[in-house]
Amino acid sequence: MSTFQLSRKQFALLTYLERTKVKKSQREIAEDTGISLGSVSRHLEILKNEGLISGTAVTEKGFEALEPYRVKRAVFIAAGFGSRLVPITLNTPKPLVRVNGTRMIDTLLDAVVEAGIEEIYIVRGYLGEQFDQLLYKYPNIKFIENSIYNEANNISSALLARHLLQNAYVFEADLVLYNPKLITKYQYTSNYLGVPVEKTDDWCFEVKNRVITKLCIGGTDCYHMFGISYWNAEDGKKLESDVEKVFNLPGGKERYWDQVSLEYCLKNYEVEVRPCTFQDIIEIDTYNDLKNIDHTYI
Repeated sequence: MSTFQLSRKQFALLTYLERTKVKKSQREIAEDTGISLGSVSRHLEILKNEGLISGTAVTEKGFEALEPYRVKRAVFIAAGFGSRLVPITLNTPKPLVRVNGTRMIDTLLDAVVEAGIEEIYIVRGYLGEQFDQLLYKYPNIKFIENSIYNEANNISSALLARHLLQNAYVFEADLVLYNPKLITKYQYTSNYLGVPVEKTDDWCFEVKNRVITKLCIGGTDCYHMFGISYWNAEDGKKLESDVEKVFNLPGGKERYWDQVSLEYCLKNYEVEVRPCTFQDIIEIDTYNDLKNIDHTYI
């Protein structure tokens, strides 16, 4: 196994070359990655000298260097009732609600499959048997049963999947993903998706030097939070015990799982924000939100 430690820019270049698989000029690489031409030239030379690339092709040694950053699995939190989407959710779990003809969770699952992530877990609860229909399209799915979904918040789902969080994406399963390229085969470090905003009344992050420093409801000059996160091996291991610890605190069952790393055990983590836009992803909170996006519900 390669012992070469990739810098952030070297990681960005190596994963770019792995994805494109087409010979590109250094100027094209700079334009596509947003890295300066000088940095591209310098770091490509380092990668070449280390034997991680040949020309613009990733070598076997290069793939070995990327292996610690490879996403091994995806965990979907999908056990809740979705009360704000009544009456649709009276008979259908929220992640299986169709938006313009496509189930919400399919937009996420399709991106996971496209990224080559084969290990997929769904934590289900409310009307859980309905998720079986997903197996026709996604036969790799394994289900985790959450029998206490109606007496605890989504931290209960994280508790059941806590041993699966290393090198893993965690998805809230009721999002609609418009940009599947956000789900990639490799991730450099633990992160949450967020949209930079001047002001929001919703869940958001305060951020300093990329790192999330505070989780809030409402804020200014912050990042609107979306429930898609990635956890590297080190942080995923810490979450295994921290989720259980917070769950067992007084009132712990009522917490959101995100509060474990971003509030109660914040000092144990340096979770970065991964910027995206409101055109990349949406969260449908209420029935009115659904009607505004899909007029067949009006």
